Amino acid sequence: MSGSTLEDNLTTTARKAVFGGLALASSVAILAGCASAPESGGSASGGAAGSSDFVPCMVSDAGGFDDKSFNQLGYEGLTEAADAVDTEAKTVESADETVYDANLSNLADQGCNLIVTVGFALADATKTAAEANSGINYATIDDASITADNVKPITFNTSEAAFLAGYAAASYSKTGTVGTFGGQQFPTVTIFMDGFADGVEYYNEQKDGDVKVVGWDVASQTGTFTGGFEAGTTAKQSAQTLIDQGADVILPVGGPIYQSAAEAIRDSGSDIVLVGADSDTYETDSANSDLFLTSVLKGIKQATDDVTTQAASGDFSNEPYVGTLENDGVGIAPFHDFEDKVDAGLSDELDTIKAGIIDGSIEVESPSALTS
Repeated sequence: MSGSTLEDNLTTTARKAVFGGLALASSVAILAGCASAPESGGSASGGAAGSSDFVPCMVSDAGGFDDKSFNQLGYEGLTEAADAVDTEAKTVESADETVYDANLSNLADQGCNLIVTVGFALADATKTAAEANSGINYATIDDASITADNVKPITFNTSEAAFLAGYAAASYSKTGTVGTFGGQQFPTVTIFMDGFADGVEYYNEQKDGDVKVVGWDVASQTGTFTGGFEAGTTAKQSAQTLIDQGADVILPVGGPIYQSAAEAIRDSGSDIVLVGADSDTYETDSANSDLFLTSVLKGIKQATDDVTTQAASGDFSNEPYVGTLENDGVGIAPFHDFEDKVDAGLSDELDTIKAGIIDGSIEVESPSALTS
């Protein structure tokens, strides 16, 4: 694991309350969004009578467990839960989408009781595996497309947190242009981009501003995508395209593709900052921490830990978990090194916006929210 855990961001100052949403999330808060323990006979078989007999497992998507993003968070949640119940987790990384089915089959053959799949891209393979192995429980991070007794969806309404990040980006921008690009056009990617762009629009409405968003158009649902979730030339070129359009705040959505955006920024020599996705990338990637204005956070680690612990005790439920601002399942990270560089009143404004989103007076909607 690189950097500190999300829990290390705990802060007691009221000024940072909006940023601490995820770092302050406790097991109780996460479980409030999950199903309660099912009645006897209400879950698929696969729960263990004792921790020593329980085998939790996980398959990554093509980003790998060292992506400093959602795969890594899921891995940390699974392995910490395994340690807590005194068992050993089995994990397998996927080099690409062609091995998803084989990796799931391999884990099923190794006696896994719970298999967690990380990412929307694994949905089809997970559905096939769950149908073939009714005695094994599955949990799907970032997908809610499967309806089955032995499959629990773990999803996040990240448009709410991204809305806050978009507002902050618009407030910080010196060029009047901010940008975002994604790995692939999956709902779990575009939900970030929708929220980010809508947050910028809300800033313009409140401040009579004219900050532009490049890389994504909410109305047409079209924008810039690399075609995958790997760092590399295409991701760097995508970031450079936004830089060439004047963007000085960029949100890359798709695991390690942000690393290529960081390269493009350093090559440009410009005063450009990034917004991280999933984890507090300031904490997880010290080599690039100086570039992060903030990050859009998803409580993947805690949710995975909780679901794994529940399954180990025989309390697996297929009821979906949805992380929101209200249950601390999503949030945004502190400004860290940029705390003294943002407007003095920005933190208070974000507190107010967060409260408005929670009470419904500020509507945050995304076409991707229903399926993510």
